[in-house]
Amino acid sequence: MANTFFDFFELNVQDQVKELYQNGKFIVGIRYYGYKVNLYLLQDYYLEVFYNHKLDKIDKIDLLDFSHSRMKFYADQISLPSFINP
Repeated sequence: MANTFFDFFELNVQDQVKELYQNGKFIVGIRYYGYKVNLYLLQDYYLEVFYNHKLDKIDKIDLLDFSHSRMKFYADQISLPSFINP
């Protein structure tokens, strides 16, 4: 287990997936171009897991970018906290 959230990104992808499975909370999945993107909550941080179904592999795990256009896909399904000042 990663001691801090930032240690998480020092792990290889296989260990990141294990950490998310054991300690994260699955929130929702969306389709985005060639990916199934699963959103997880880990230690108060939202993470996106980009699964490439054609290659049957996880291409990347990244922090959720609240300013990205993908947010509209999430907003259609769930309510996420807003970190942007009005």
